[in-house]
Amino acid sequence: MDNLIPKISLTNLLSNDSNSLDLLSNALKNHGFFVITDHNIPHDLFHRSYEFSEKFFNLDLAIKNKYSFRKNAGARGYTPFGKETALGETVPDLKEFWHHGPVIDNTFDRRIMKNIQVSEVDKFNKVFDELFIEMNNLGSILLKSICLTLDLPSNYFNQSTSKGNSLLRLIHYPPSNNENMYRAREHADINLITLLIGANEPGLEVKDKSGQWIPVSSSFEDIVCNIGDMMQLITDKVLKSTPHRVVKYKTDEIKSRYSIPFFLHPSPDTILKSIYNIDDTGVLAHDFLDERLKAIKLY
Repeated sequence: MDNLIPKISLTNLLSNDSNSLDLLSNALKNHGFFVITDHNIPHDLFHRSYEFSEKFFNLDLAIKNKYSFRKNAGARGYTPFGKETALGETVPDLKEFWHHGPVIDNTFDRRIMKNIQVSEVDKFNKVFDELFIEMNNLGSILLKSICLTLDLPSNYFNQSTSKGNSLLRLIHYPPSNNENMYRAREHADINLITLLIGANEPGLEVKDKSGQWIPVSSSFEDIVCNIGDMMQLITDKVLKSTPHRVVKYKTDEIKSRYSIPFFLHPSPDTILKSIYNIDDTGVLAHDFLDERLKAIKLY
């Protein structure tokens, strides 16, 4: 496990420690996953975030459904259980989720939607506004370190991500006695990088080069990070967007599983093109995302 997914100190990355940057570079090129330690995001904020996530998902279905808007393809608000289907699969994932993005103004791309206010859970939006800022700041720092491993200027992603289309996804995997072991089937993430706060229950697995599935454990002490398809695209697959999944280890799992990943996206008007091939015309980030959302049946 440690050889597959290294733990890297954020303090060392901030000081441009060469050993830590080498460790990061190897992880990015071999399997696309690494774990950040000493991130300094308050654990209390993580606890409150999971507490408020659970409060929302415990609401009656009729209340949750009033926050579901098919026309926005799940970009904000609630997506019901059994809706999202992994790319190439026919069976929906066993989860429901909520999307929360940045607090926007008229300087953001018009295609980035406002957050939806939840009236039934007091301070819900306040907590996730706070968490979004912390995770977005950490993501920006990690992008700078990733740039150094690619011999790019450390500010290479600043313009495209400073007012990006990033989002928090609050996920609830309900208890299930279904024989289907997959809470979320094998998939890769769409975005540039993903940051994952430790889930309350195990289940996350990463696929290694040999095709074996490796369990990933984490806590509030650490944040699991991985490369997404957008980053793999612009690096011509030098950096790997690795398949991963969420499983239940018992067919009669009686516990809910909660998880909160942060998906770091560029602004919709960003052209995703190769950092190595100057002739590459690229693809618009909005179009890339739109195509993938259709493929996983979000609309």
